[in-house]
Amino acid sequence: MRQKKELDFLCTCAVIHEKIVSRVKKNLLDDASLGEMAELFKALGDPTRLKVVHALLAAEMCVCDLGALLEMSPPAISHHLKLLRQLKLVTFRRSGKVVYYSIGDEHIAPLVTQAIACIKKNGQSDLARTTACMNSSA
Repeated sequence: MRQKKELDFLCTCAVIHEKIVSRVKKNLLDDASLGEMAELFKALGDPTRLKVVHALLAAEMCVCDLGALLEMSPPAISHHLKLLRQLKLVTFRRSGKVVYYSIGDEHIAPLVTQAIACIKKNGQSDLARTTACMNSSA
């Protein structure tokens, strides 16, 4: 009986909408691109890294300033910056002994701005808010 319940979600119709499947298949991203996208979302899925990115959207900052702002040690901030640098989400420049970090990809600001807009919608359930955000960005 358990097997039947597990298979209940499978499509039992005999009709496959070949035109739709073919059209969508042409536009699907390749596995390498999807892997890169997953890494981006994984990096931005950490609240501390999101704080770093959000701060850097406001201003170029050094590790010490980021540490003071986020109440974290410079080594902890550097750890997060290293990953963000590897993904080319942040970039840096040296001025004497000080290293300043800034957003390195112009696509990050609209991505974060859209996410902020999604979470700030009031009076909607989580599902309704998510659906509304997804539909508004399409």
